[in-house]
Amino acid sequence: MRTAAVRSRLQDGGGGRAVKRRRDWGERQITAALHSLHGFRTDAKEMASENHSGLQADPTWHKIYQSDPLGLNATLESGEGDSATDSGQRKRRHSDDTQQQSANSFKKPRIDTPLTPTTLIVPISPIATATPSTPASRTSRINSADEKQQLAPTSAQVSATAASCSLTSPPMPTPASAPAPAPAPAPAPIRPTAVYWDLDIPTNAVIKERPPIEMLPPHPDVEILRAQLTVKLRQHYQELCQQREGIEPPRDSFNRWLLERKAIDKGKDPLLPSDCDPVVSPSMFREVMNDIPIRLSRIKYREEARRLLFKYAESAKRMIESRNATPDVRKTVKWNVEDTFNWLRKEPSATKEDYMERLEHLRKQCGPHVAAVAKDSVEAICGKIYYISGEYVKRVREKHLQLLKECNISEEVERPEVMDRLVYCYPLRLAFPAIPLPRADLHFENEVACIRYKGEVRKISRNYLSKLEQLYKYSCIDDVRFDKFLTRVWCLLRRYQSMFGVGTHEGTGFQGALPVPVFEALNKQFGVTFECFASPLNCYFRQYCSAFPDTDGYFGSRGSFLTFSPVSGSFEANPPFGEELMDSMVTHMEELLGNSSEPLSFIVFIPEWRNPPTPALVRMEESKFKRHQIIVPAYEHEYRSGSQHICKKEDIYYKAVHSTALIFLQNDAGFTKWEPMPDRVQQLMAAFKLTGKSSSSSSSSSSSSLSTGEKDQEQGRDQSSNTVRH
Repeated sequence: MRTAAVRSRLQDGGGGRAVKRRRDWGERQITAALHSLHGFRTDAKEMASENHSGLQADPTWHKIYQSDPLGLNATLESGEGDSATDSGQRKRRHSDDTQQQSANSFKKPRIDTPLTPTTLIVPISPIATATPSTPASRTSRINSADEKQQLAPTSAQVSATAASCSLTSPPMPTPASAPAPAPAPAPAPIRPTAVYWDLDIPTNAVIKERPPIEMLPPHPDVEILRAQLTVKLRQHYQELCQQREGIEPPRDSFNRWLLERKAIDKGKDPLLPSDCDPVVSPSMFREVMNDIPIRLSRIKYREEARRLLFKYAESAKRMIESRNATPDVRKTVKWNVEDTFNWLRKEPSATKEDYMERLEHLRKQCGPHVAAVAKDSVEAICGKIYYISGEYVKRVREKHLQLLKECNISEEVERPEVMDRLVYCYPLRLAFPAIPLPRADLHFENEVACIRYKGEVRKISRNYLSKLEQLYKYSCIDDVRFDKFLTRVWCLLRRYQSMFGVGTHEGTGFQGALPVPVFEALNKQFGVTFECFASPLNCYFRQYCSAFPDTDGYFGSRGSFLTFSPVSGSFEANPPFGEELMDSMVTHMEELLGNSSEPLSFIVFIPEWRNPPTPALVRMEESKFKRHQIIVPAYEHEYRSGSQHICKKEDIYYKAVHSTALIFLQNDAGFTKWEPMPDRVQQLMAAFKLTGKSSSSSSSSSSSSLSTGEKDQEQGRDQSSNTVRH
């Protein structure tokens, strides 16, 4: 009774009438309880439940409860309490119900703490010595395939936690959804303002458990040396093309050489090739030969066509005269060149089409002879670049091993035993233990994060730094304090810059990604949860394959797709547009589809190059696993820029200058589960219309320098593939 009086005095400011009313009411309640003790015990739980439901529906209850969890001041608005009491129908208080339920127990004061799920999240990442474990969903003791259960507690978990709390504190409303707990202490996240990914989508990709890979852990000093040597290798390539063939290196041909070499390389460096068969790269050889004697660019005007025809004839004649050619070859080429010069003098008013037709005729007559005399020289260029790359790999590895030795880490690592079982895919991990990393500094310039190491600054937008932070939190388990986060981000950015070059817009087309609405449609209509070719910078899902397992594994990469062997799942594949890489991709996909009886599906996006058609496109169109094919016309769809992590928001999307072929490769079980039915396909095609540029009012005229560069690059790649091969 003293407690009730104190409460009434606190609520009414010491008013006597209010105290008397509350004391009388309390006495009546106690008397009634003594007369019907058994009935009260039976109905108390139902009464409390009804009161709790009514309080949840009351919009003012949450504010009152948060400010006064013990219910000491949980009164109604002034005036309402008295009238309710006078009418004899006073509304039951939440605190009163609680007192009745626990009348015989001592009530401890409640301490406000955030409600957390009972199941912890254990992210999977490249670690030093531990053996690979099951996916995060299984490590977290959640047997469902839906990994989203790791990120938010289920209603059952919340209810169970709330029930346990009700023994010592008043019941509280069950939230509709609880926030995901952080797996480890981390810096405060940088909130993104525009999001081009969905990292909460769980995986449905199932693989056989695999051991950690024997790659050396990344180090910024090693990345600096590798970057310097890669720049030198690019310079060697440029000098050889200029000195031996009198041409500039074909645009992005060095980057395509790296992609083609790494598809077959058995060397130990993640970037530079050193153990390839054949030595002469088909990609580099083809692209250099296509630019001999001159590069044939796209022609828009009549005068350009006339100059191009004249220049080609002159260059062909000069090359035949300066190389070892038979007399018959020299005679044939010179006769065709002179005939072209005479035609140019006689037809000063010819049309653009006339000039292009004449150029095509000259190429057919002289091209094979020019290629024959240039073949040995071009092969020598390809071979020399490859051998120089091998020497650079030795230098980089020596420095890397020296750093390991300084950290008392042996070059030899034990191979852990791997269980023969199926698991959900998890980030690739390194067999070598993590080594101490020097510190990288961070500062911001407006919306750009600048990460500095030894005076070299790598830049990334705030949004994408936040994305890398989330990926790191999901995937890395050897750095719970985020001490190595910035240094590893620096290594990641330095690696991709080394691969794609420092030229304006150089290499950005190799990192191009599908628009966000397309990914959403792929996930909703066809269950796609995995990207076969992506990077931490441009991925949409948190599970993906990428080019560099050592730097990307900390951010969720599953390694190279060509060594990734899923048993089931739904996948999206948008490979870099290199012919040899795309051909290797098709070979790997057909092998996977043929070996699995579980649902397996690949939706492939590649350019529709028809003059001549690429081997990968032809093979997929003729594959027994092809279920459906769609052609998206050129300039009617868009891609996301490869430099999206640093470019302006309005420059992220650019128009595709070539048509894109969508091909569904599925085994029987995959076709049954993710059949490309007309309504699903229609939803996917509609998603191509909902791109970022078309939805932005300011982007109608935003074909800025970046998007223009992207178009030029795509045109150059399209032409390099469509040029007649010698």
